[in-house]
Amino acid sequence: MAKWEYVTVPLLVHATKQILDTWGDDGWELVQVVPGPSGPEQLVAYLKREKA
Repeated sequence: MAKWEYVTVPLLVHATKQILDTWGDDGWELVQVVPGPSGPEQLVAYLKREKA
């Protein structure tokens, strides 16, 4: 059975693609994007990758 590790990443609206591409290059897969604690103008991404 696969084991996963997770991370939450704050997203900047003007740099969302760049941020996600950078994490994706490190093997992280986007699971979900939700509004952050300061409201809908701040987004938080949840990512996962398989543990080695």
